[in-house]
Amino acid sequence: MSVRAFRGATQLQADSFDEMTEAVVELVNEVLTGNSIHDSDLISILFTSTEDLVSGFPATALRTVGFDDVPLMCATEIPVPGAPERIVRVMIHAESNLSRAEVKHVFLRGAEVLRPDGPAASNSGA
Repeated sequence: MSVRAFRGATQLQADSFDEMTEAVVELVNEVLTGNSIHDSDLISILFTSTEDLVSGFPATALRTVGFDDVPLMCATEIPVPGAPERIVRVMIHAESNLSRAEVKHVFLRGAEVLRPDGPAASNSGA
């Protein structure tokens, strides 16, 4: 079994902790389900969010539904002019039998624009 990194992103409509919780839980669940990752496979989860999201930490949002024994970390995304607003990105490190080509990265709620080379049509891609 190898360690793999699984990526994803989502865009919030507004800076509210309730919406962040809903969007982050949806995003993480889609990445885990789409890649057949189980809780015991998880190593760590890193979140970044754009500077305009200040209502709460994505890690705190995920902790509201469990994930108590998984190391979680948050950081601020680089403020690039013209970049989409209200974006939460995730990188999940997990043990997996998938090859790199088989990994499904997930982009939801408008964040598909971050990957014009792939997942815009299907919400997944390498």
